[in-house]
Amino acid sequence: LPALRQLDLSGNALVSFSPQAFGEGGSPLEELVLRGALRDHGVLLSLAALLQSGALRNLSRLELADNGLLLLPAGMFTALPALRQLDLSNNSLVGLRNVSFQGLGQLQSLNLSDNSLGVLWNSTLAQFRSLPALRRIVLRHNSWVCDCAIEDLVAWLKESDQVEGKEALTCASPDKMLGKALLKINGSDLNCSVPIDLPSQLQTSYVFLGIVLALIGAIFLLVLYLNRKGIKKWMHNIRDACRDHMEGYHYRYEINADPRLTNLSSNSDV
Repeated sequence: LPALRQLDLSGNALVSFSPQAFGEGGSPLEELVLRGALRDHGVLLSLAALLQSGALRNLSRLELADNGLLLLPAGMFTALPALRQLDLSNNSLVGLRNVSFQGLGQLQSLNLSDNSLGVLWNSTLAQFRSLPALRRIVLRHNSWVCDCAIEDLVAWLKESDQVEGKEALTCASPDKMLGKALLKINGSDLNCSVPIDLPSQLQTSYVFLGIVLALIGAIFLLVLYLNRKGIKKWMHNIRDACRDHMEGYHYRYEINADPRLTNLSSNSDV
């Protein structure tokens, strides 16, 4: 099908994509619609491999909506330099940290609405900033978690003109922030304390522990020095007591070993 430009496979129960599904020399296909056709995880992996192979380098529109996707394979979109529209709406995406949008220099529209995104991390936001043609990002109807981790997203929303309808984005949790507009969030709402540098904190703890142990050791040595005479006398007493005890055992052994003294040892207290 050398003249095929648009292909809609929506609603099919696809199981896999053959690596040669769109030809071996590259396909002229420009639009591929797969709404509700990727319910099997295996077919998602085979599609990702097909896209990464460069067989669809001319693709300008890709629709993957309504597929219940939780996570996307890493590097799935890196070989689509002509892509202009990417629709990932109405899935169950919980994060984009493993997704790379690098190389999508022509991307103009990205639809991430109706997913389960709780936050967009700074690494993802930096990718959005780096895409020169990206003018439309749709983020409505996601489960935004308004805790300290959302600060970067809020700052980006306030400065960016890429997000469509950003005024309507609201918090889904925690309960005290439910329904609050993301654009109206400030630092006092999140009550984020300044994070403590963990390595320096551990280093300080180790130094303090070393000082305490050194002080305890010095006090112990001082006590030993001040009581050296008493300790020496105590050591001598213990040595004498042990020697007397061992001599008693030795004496009893000699009695038990001598048949002539057996009756004597059994009839008297030796």
